[in-house]
Amino acid sequence: MGVTAMATQEHQTREAAQGSGKGIGAMVGAVFLMATSSIGPGFLTQTSVFTVQMGAALGFAILLSIIVDIAIQLNVWRVLGISGLRANELGNIVLPGLGWFMAALVFIGGLVFNIGNIAGTGLGVNAMLGLDPKIGGGISAAIAVLVFLSKRAGVALDRIVVVLGAIMILLMLYVAIVSQPPVGEALKQTVLPERVDFLTITTLIGGTVGGYITFAGVHRLIDSGNSGLENIKQITSSSVLGIIVIGIMRVLLFLAVLGVVATGVALSEDNTAADAFYQAAGEFGLRAFGLVLFAAGLSSVIGCSYTSVSFVTTQQTSERTRNLLTVSFIVVCAVAYLLMGAAPQMLLIFAGAFNGIILPIGFAVVMWAAWRRPDLLKGYQYPKSLLIIGFVVLLGSVVLGVMSLTKLGALWA
Repeated sequence: MGVTAMATQEHQTREAAQGSGKGIGAMVGAVFLMATSSIGPGFLTQTSVFTVQMGAALGFAILLSIIVDIAIQLNVWRVLGISGLRANELGNIVLPGLGWFMAALVFIGGLVFNIGNIAGTGLGVNAMLGLDPKIGGGISAAIAVLVFLSKRAGVALDRIVVVLGAIMILLMLYVAIVSQPPVGEALKQTVLPERVDFLTITTLIGGTVGGYITFAGVHRLIDSGNSGLENIKQITSSSVLGIIVIGIMRVLLFLAVLGVVATGVALSEDNTAADAFYQAAGEFGLRAFGLVLFAAGLSSVIGCSYTSVSFVTTQQTSERTRNLLTVSFIVVCAVAYLLMGAAPQMLLIFAGAFNGIILPIGFAVVMWAAWRRPDLLKGYQYPKSLLIIGFVVLLGSVVLGVMSLTKLGALWA
C-alpha cells in the first residue's frame, strides 16, 4: 500500500473513530454546544432575577452584553479555528506551561460547576415529573454518559445539544407569548434605558462567555475537522450564530418574566424563574419550566464535561481515551452530587471566581497570537478592526478577572 493510501486510510479511521466528519452537522453542533453550555441553571436564575430587579431596562444590558460577546467570540473562534489549535495548545506555544495552567483552572472549575449542573437537572426532573431530585440527577448523568459511550460519540454529541437547544427555545417562546409582555416598552428601553447597571452587564457577559464556555464551540469545531483557513467563512458565521442563539434564549426568558412582572405579581425570591412560568401558564408552565431546567442542566453537563476534558488532553489523544475520561469526569461529579445532595454555595462561588480568571488569560493568549504570531495563523492577515475591538474587550475582561480574584480573597478571609 502506498504512503498516500495509508495516510488516507489513517485519516478515515480517525474520522470514523471521532464519529463526525466535516459538514453542516458538525458546524451546527459546535454552535449549539457553545450556546447550550452557556444556558445552564445559573443562566435561568440570573436572567429571571435581573428582570425582576430592572424590569424593561434589562433589555439594554442584554443588547450590550450580546455585542461584547460577539466581539469576544469573533476573535476566539477566528484565531483558534484558523490555527487548528485548542486554547491550551495555543497557550503552551505562546508561553510554555501557560496552557496547562489554563487547563487546571478549567478542569477544577468544571468539576464544581458540573455538580451544580447535575443538581439543576435533578430539580428540573422534580418539577417536571415529581421524582426525587437525586433520582433525576442520576438519570441525567446516565444520559450524558451514554452520549460519550456511543460508537459515534461526535455525532451523538452534535445531535443532542441541537435537540436540547430547540426544546428550550420553543418552550421559552410559548411562555413569552402567553405572558403577554409589554414588548413596546421593552424595545424602547433597549435603546433608551431608564436605568443602566454595569455590574449587571458584566455579570451577563461573564455568564455567557466566561470560563470554559468561551472555548466550548470552537474546540468542537477543531475536533470535527472544520478548522483551517479554508473554513474561515464558516468559522466566522458559527461564532456569531452561537451568541445569537444565546441572545434569543435570554430575550425570550426576559420577555416571559417581564410579562408577569408587569402585572404587579410578586415572584418568589427562592425560585424566581419557576414562579414566573407558573404565573404565566399555570401547571403546564411549571412542568415546562421543569423541562427547560432539565434540558439546560443536561446540555451544560455535556458541554462542561467535553470542554474540561479537551483542556487536559491534546489532539494526539485518541478519541476513545478522551471519551472515557469524559465519562469518568461525569461519574465523579454525579457521585459528588449524590453524596452532597446539592452544590454547596461556597464551592459554586469558588468555581465562578475561577471562571472569571480563565477569560482574561485565555483571551489574552488569543489576542497575542492574532497580533504577534501570524505564523500560527498560516499567513492570514488579521483585520485591524478586530484587533482593536479585541484589545478593548480584553481590558474589560481583566476587570472581570480582578472582580473574581476579589471573590476568591473573600472566601479565604
